[in-house]
Amino acid sequence: MARVSTKENKNMYWQAREAMGLSREAASEVLETIPPERIERIENEKFLPHPDEVLLMAERYKAPMLCNYYCSQQCPIGREYVPKIKIKDLSQIVLEMLASLNSMQRQTTRLIDIAADGVIDNEELKDFIHIQQELEKISITVETLQLWSEQMLATGKINMEQYNALIGK
Repeated sequence: MARVSTKENKNMYWQAREAMGLSREAASEVLETIPPERIERIENEKFLPHPDEVLLMAERYKAPMLCNYYCSQQCPIGREYVPKIKIKDLSQIVLEMLASLNSMQRQTTRLIDIAADGVIDNEELKDFIHIQQELEKISITVETLQLWSEQMLATGKINMEQYNALIGK
């Protein structure tokens, strides 16, 4: 088993590798195309990983959250457009989704009133922004559920064959 570092504030790549119980040398063998020296530089934040390296680490470390981390925290475009997703329990995800959907159900009529003339005037702007924020919450909750599913599939807690068969893959 790999020796575990005592360094504090390890980045996500380092944490994911250690969660698999891999040394950098063993991780390099698992990753096949990334040498241990590059892994060390990525983990110590001397270099940013390339997107294909992140995809490979996410798959081989069984850590799909690495993709969201990279996109939301390190990619210049993603930092602007991709929200950071926090890993949560399924029950918490479902409750947040239901709360947001209930809120939107109550605001549907107001959204129709705002959109009816195709113009958002000054009196409608505050309500429109509030509705937009509620929709963003729903979007983030959907992304959280997707990430949770990917994590469960990667770790075998959801049967991937059956899952793919049911979604038509």
